[in-house]
Amino acid sequence: MLDKIRKILCEFVDVAPEEITLDTDIHTDLALNSLELVNFAVEVEEEFDVVIPDKEAMGIHTVGDVINIVKKYMK
Repeated sequence: MLDKIRKILCEFVDVAPEEITLDTDIHTDLALNSLELVNFAVEVEEEFDVVIPDKEAMGIHTVGDVINIVKKYMK
């Protein structure tokens, strides 16, 4: 799952995939702006066939948070 998240993030930032870890902060380390964050969330939802409630999406800070939320809502 981490590799898929890395691949999606690399569409938005110029960072080598191997530099993205579970502790990478999406806001401070990768500096995604609000539009990029929304687009990232949409791509994650499509990739993993999940719907992440907006309230939970706003609480995402790290790549590990993304993985935990995706696992929570996977069918």
